[in-house]
Amino acid sequence: MKTAESGVQGAAPGLHAWLMSERPDSRRQAALGRAYGAWRVFMRNRLAMLGLMIVVLLVFVALFADVIAPYSPTVGDLRTTRLLPPSANFWFGTDDQGRDILSRLIHGSRVTLFVVFLVAILAAPIGLLVGTAAGYAGGLLDAALMRITDIFLAFPRLILALAFVAALGPGIENAVIAIAITSWPPYARMARAETLTIRQTDYIAAVQLIGASPWRIVFRHIMPLCLSSVIVRVTLDMAGIILTAAGLGFLGLGAQPPMPEWGAMIAAGRQYVLDQWWVAAAPGCAIFLISLAFNLLGDGLRDALDPKGVK
Repeated sequence: MKTAESGVQGAAPGLHAWLMSERPDSRRQAALGRAYGAWRVFMRNRLAMLGLMIVVLLVFVALFADVIAPYSPTVGDLRTTRLLPPSANFWFGTDDQGRDILSRLIHGSRVTLFVVFLVAILAAPIGLLVGTAAGYAGGLLDAALMRITDIFLAFPRLILALAFVAALGPGIENAVIAIAITSWPPYARMARAETLTIRQTDYIAAVQLIGASPWRIVFRHIMPLCLSSVIVRVTLDMAGIILTAAGLGFLGLGAQPPMPEWGAMIAAGRQYVLDQWWVAAAPGCAIFLISLAFNLLGDGLRDALDPKGVK
C-alpha cells in the first residue's frame, strides 16, 4: 500500500495522479485531493483569481501599512496642505485637515479587514450552530430558533445595526458587535436547509446506530458538510459587511476620528464633493474595488467548492 510520503515524493505528473486518485489510500490523501481539485477549478476562473489577488493585496497593504504609507494618516498641515488636488507629492490629494488621503486609505484597510474578519469569525459559527442544531433536532427547538431568526431577518441589516450601535454606543468595537448580531441569520437558514437533507441520509443513520450522541453527530458529521456552503456565503457577504461598516462610519457611529475609516472619510468629504471631489471619491472607489473583489472571490469559491464542479 502506498503511503502519503511515497506519493508526494514523485514528480509533478505523479503527484497529480496521486492527488486525483479515485481510490485514495488514506484520509489525508482524500482531503488533499479534494483541495487540489477545488483549486484547479478555482484557477480556471480568471475573475475569481483577480478577486483573490486584490484581496491578497489588501491584506499585504494592511500588514505593512506603516512602511507603505508615505505620510501620517492622522496628522496634517492646515496651512500648507489643506484640500490639495492629486499631485506627485500627494497621489490622491489631501483632505480638509491637510492629511494625505492615500496614507489614510492604506491605514484604513486595517480597519476594514478588522471589521470584515472579526464579523465573519463571530457571525458564521453562530449561524452554523443555530442552523444545524435546529435542522437536526426539529420540533419545538427548530420552531423557536427559526422564529428568532425570522425576527432578525425581518429588519434591514443596516437599520438593525444602527439600532444596536445606538444602544451600545459609537465605536469600532460596538460596530463589529452590531454587524455580527445582524449577520448570522442567513447562515442559520442555509445550514438548517442543508441539515434537513443530510439528516435523512444513510450515513447519518449509520452514525446513530453505533450510538453517537446528537451533539457529536451535529459537530462531527453535519457541520463539516455544511461548512463549504457557509464559507461561500461568508465570502459573498463580505461586500455587504464592508458597506454596512462604511454606512455606520458615514453616520458617525462606527470608527471615531481621527481613525482613518473609509465610510467616515466619505462623510468628511461630502461637503466638498463638487469642488474637491477627490476627498470623497478616493475612499468610495476603495470600497467599490474591495467589495467587487470579495464578490468575485465568492463566485469562484462557490464553483470550486461545488462537488459536481471539482474534477
